[in-house]
Amino acid sequence: MTIKEKLTILSDSAKYDASCSSSGSIRKNSGGLGNAAQCGICHSFSSDGRCISLLKILMTNCCIFDCKYCINRKSNNVKRAIFEPEEICEITINFYKRNYIEGLFLSSGILKNPDYTMEKLIETITLLRKKYHFSGYIHAKAIPGASPILLKKLGNLVDRLSANIELPTNDSLKLLAPNKHENKIYSIMKTVKENRNRNFTPAGQSTQMIIGGSPETDLEILGKSEYLYNRYDLKRVFYSAYIPVNKDTLLPKLQIPPLKRENRLYQADWLLRFYGYKVNHLLDKENPNFNILLDPKADWALRHMEEYPKEVNKAAYYDLLKVPGIGPRSAKKIISSRKYTSLEWNDLKKMGISLKRAKYFLLCNGKYFTNQNIFKKNIIEANLILEDKISTTSSNVQLSLFQ
Repeated sequence: MTIKEKLTILSDSAKYDASCSSSGSIRKNSGGLGNAAQCGICHSFSSDGRCISLLKILMTNCCIFDCKYCINRKSNNVKRAIFEPEEICEITINFYKRNYIEGLFLSSGILKNPDYTMEKLIETITLLRKKYHFSGYIHAKAIPGASPILLKKLGNLVDRLSANIELPTNDSLKLLAPNKHENKIYSIMKTVKENRNRNFTPAGQSTQMIIGGSPETDLEILGKSEYLYNRYDLKRVFYSAYIPVNKDTLLPKLQIPPLKRENRLYQADWLLRFYGYKVNHLLDKENPNFNILLDPKADWALRHMEEYPKEVNKAAYYDLLKVPGIGPRSAKKIISSRKYTSLEWNDLKKMGISLKRAKYFLLCNGKYFTNQNIFKKNIIEANLILEDKISTTSSNVQLSLFQ
């Protein structure tokens, strides 16, 4: 089998892993190729929002596990391939020199056993760092169940590690991925958190959850994310819409992946990480799922109309952040500008504040954006849904390495 044939198979097999994140590393160039420090990663995104700036491949799609949802499970009759460490190094360096990529995301099926697989990953990345002097960004997948000693070796070679939790609850994991154990995944996360420094996974760790492959609500999914952020200091939780690639009585019968739900969870995750929201601010037992037609902040605002409209000239910083369409930058601009003048609607436009959604939830000097009495939930909701439909792209195709 040629390298191109292997690359076609193993890059295609890797596309279901959404844990391709950007830098955040401080690993500097020491005379070789690449630089992962600070802004060392150039971003390129496919239309469904996934980062494609990294060469994303599997070392092998051979696997001893039989996860129900995975295209590479051992019971599937698919083309299999294995890269040798030197082959991965040569591909990475050649692609880098041609400016196709800025870094590498390397994952793998479980070959023979977890320790053997980790040893092959370590051998590959050691070659890339030492023989080929590649100082660029490398994100690797840690293999649950592998020796802690091997995990530490791998962590000292890469910029970011990920251990995928895969499913939001342990019950679903036992049902759909019987070979995987939640405690082994948590053990990796704990080790990374305790050992992280300038040389050990300087860009931190991440994980991934499959959305829609099991019956959990958005409340349960975000609750797990909040727990992981707080307990293990994760940089990112990635959400991957379940793609029906296998037939199994334990799997849901979906015609298309729940991409819109995936998008809403990413938006909610952003609110958790940067806007000071907690999961119980966004969802509760009476409302365990987001309105798929609205972004989470707008959904929350419409369920709490008693808090709006907020007066631009008086609202506190965190109150402004609760306004749909207002982010940290806009809120800081407003706080800074109103020290010197009383803000009007035209002032907000001149400041570059996006009012497409925010206008429905704000007052400027006691004035609403229109004289018409449209501060009603049903009217605002209809307008927001219409605007969201207009701005949503219809293409959700992940790019391939080859035509």
